[in-house]
Amino acid sequence: MKHHSIKSAPGSIKKAKRVGRGGKRGTYAGRGGKGQTARTGGNIQPGFEGGQTPLIRRMPKLKGFKNPNRVPFFAVNVDRLELFDDGSTVDLKALMEKGIVKRATKVKLLATGELTKKLTVHVNAASKDAVKKVEQAGGKVVLPS
Repeated sequence: MKHHSIKSAPGSIKKAKRVGRGGKRGTYAGRGGKGQTARTGGNIQPGFEGGQTPLIRRMPKLKGFKNPNRVPFFAVNVDRLELFDDGSTVDLKALMEKGIVKRATKVKLLATGELTKKLTVHVNAASKDAVKKVEQAGGKVVLPS
């Protein structure tokens, strides 16, 4: 058997359908009816909705942006620390045990309310007024350096 004598299996090679040349497959040539989309190229830009106001223009413009570098803090007010015993140390673990903080995250101490107990508070951030209130009660706020 020689290379030039090999033949394809019968029915494995079909002639391509030549449309748009008259005969059986003339007239619309598989392009449907008339109009813009039947033409070569179809010159329709993405998002065009036939003259109706496109979806991208019907949607409202959103103001501002989302900061990808935002660090989320869980805010804890000074009055929530009244749950702790006098002289105890308050940190993330203690706050989670008391149910004040739901999950491990960074904690910021804020100044709403009053504090009467002497506490040592370990948090990631604190407002100036919150630090002042804890120190007036005889405690101290420890921030990471």
